[in-house]
Amino acid sequence: MTVNPLDRWAETCLAVLGTPYPYGAAHMSRGDSDNDVTPWVLHPAFHGCLDWHSSAHMQYSLVAMASTGRLAPSLADRVAAELGSRLTPENLATEAEYLRANTYYERPYGWAWALQLHAACARSPLPQAAAWAEALEPLTEVVAANVIGWLAKQVYPVRHGVHTNSAFALALLGPAAETLGRADLASAIRDTAAAWFGADERYDTRFEPGGTDFLSGALAEVQCMMWVLGTGPGDGFGEWFEQFLPRFGAERQPALFALPEVRDRTDGHMVHLVGLALHRAWVLRDIAAIADDKTAAALRGAAAQQFEWAAEEVNTGHFMSTHWLVTYALLASGEAQL
Repeated sequence: MTVNPLDRWAETCLAVLGTPYPYGAAHMSRGDSDNDVTPWVLHPAFHGCLDWHSSAHMQYSLVAMASTGRLAPSLADRVAAELGSRLTPENLATEAEYLRANTYYERPYGWAWALQLHAACARSPLPQAAAWAEALEPLTEVVAANVIGWLAKQVYPVRHGVHTNSAFALALLGPAAETLGRADLASAIRDTAAAWFGADERYDTRFEPGGTDFLSGALAEVQCMMWVLGTGPGDGFGEWFEQFLPRFGAERQPALFALPEVRDRTDGHMVHLVGLALHRAWVLRDIAAIADDKTAAALRGAAAQQFEWAAEEVNTGHFMSTHWLVTYALLASGEAQL
């Protein structure tokens, strides 16, 4: 019998969400009375999964998978119960207040996944999802304010391949803002992305990857500008892409197609490179969808190779892998869309 990959991934999500420690709160204490970092006290919605942002996006993954209607019924019930225990008005009010008081916390990666979680709930056909989306509204209000404040002050983008990468965050925040009807936020994101990346040309991929990257800086920028410029006939992405990565897929960009090497998969930073393979697979598939037939076939082949190299780590790896990789596998496989 063929095992449904969504069932395996959902089981992994539930397991890591239920793993309370280790947990990296990244809390900045402001005094002797501000030292309680008990995960479920500090973050009643987003504990487990090692850290706040991973907890947020693994819950996004559960919503996305449950919304397909393809989970085993008993597993779907467990997913609904887990999400229902976390995405409550009380818990999310606490999370919103924390982000209001700590305006730099989880900037911008965690913010992006929090909005994607809300967007997934907002479009989900699950009967419980409307209540989850409503409960997430106060958190989204704070995140939106924090994002707009950040964009007004951030002069230069961050281009490396870890959590603070600016293009990746905007690529998630923009579509989520549109789904949630936040035209003000979507407009600010689009304007900032155009200013940061619109004139980029001849990106040198020889220096990818960095030793702890889980994102391709080049492909994150591509991902962002696909949303900003549009990929339909007459839209601006094609021209921008040709100036950014001339002769894409030829000998100029071998670094984007070579499989990463990881020598210690229990090291939380080194194993990021498994996620990098999944991020590459995700974006290469998206580019293939708008490429000519010959290029599309090559890109899909490269994406499949990256995905297959990383896939087993998603469910059977060390906790430093399993606490976050499902989300990237889900998107790299095409089982979910932003």
